[in-house]
Amino acid sequence: MGKTIPRFLEQLDLIKSFVGLATGAGALYLLYKAIRTGLKCHPPLCSNSPICIARLAIERERHGRDSGEIRRLLNSLDCKQDDYTRSMILHNITRCVYLLEAEEHCIKVLELISTIWDLELHVAGLRLLNNLPLPDYVHPQLRRVMPALMEIVQSDCILAQVQAVRLLSYLAQKNDLLYDILNCQVRPNFLNLFQSSQPGSLLFEVLVFAEHLSEGRNATHYRAVKWHYNEQSLHEALFGDESRLADRLLSLVIHPEEEVQIQACKVIVSLQCPQDLGSRPSSCRPSHSCFKTGK
Repeated sequence: MGKTIPRFLEQLDLIKSFVGLATGAGALYLLYKAIRTGLKCHPPLCSNSPICIARLAIERERHGRDSGEIRRLLNSLDCKQDDYTRSMILHNITRCVYLLEAEEHCIKVLELISTIWDLELHVAGLRLLNNLPLPDYVHPQLRRVMPALMEIVQSDCILAQVQAVRLLSYLAQKNDLLYDILNCQVRPNFLNLFQSSQPGSLLFEVLVFAEHLSEGRNATHYRAVKWHYNEQSLHEALFGDESRLADRLLSLVIHPEEEVQIQACKVIVSLQCPQDLGSRPSSCRPSHSCFKTGK
């Protein structure tokens, strides 16, 4: 038993190193992405050109579909091209390979952050996930780790909270994941995340998250279904009849940080839009769910 704990700690350090290395790879990818964006300023050639094939490969591989674009890119290098075209092809082959390898590790990283309660691991893993494209086939695994992500949001580590909220905010914009997020169980004091005493970086991300949730639940296709939520769900904490979210938002309108003020106003506007928007989608009137009259 005495040898088991040191061995586990060694494994945990190894996992942290792996995730940290992957995060570094994510940073390199972002640097490359910036370079590629600069290259894209050149006008495209014909639809059958190597450059167009390269861009097609990016989109197809991003969605997990291998239709031979990488092979076509490699074959196109046998032709005589100028330096720019050759550079474009090589860069996009690298990116396609990177995306395929990165997506394979998404599920493993999700398993790590949901099964090992280590805040440094959470920060590194979530930062990596926030810098990677998450394909649709990862959504079932995301549903399974949703409770763990919500626990990280309610932890005491600001860095981990920010990364977790940022990931959930992105996922809240996916139609097939919105209900799973809204029905996720939260603690009774969840609204403490909206207190003005919280760091501005966390407040901003939480407010963006709330705005995306509010917009998603007000979408026509979402309102077409009668959803049922648990009593301690995120939906009830934010949008239920007993929610005090409106009070928290009003106090944040006078927050010292301007971006927090602006984002709080955006959430208020999204909450004021009624559930039964008709032929005038640009008009909003007070909603009875959050901002009640006479209070």
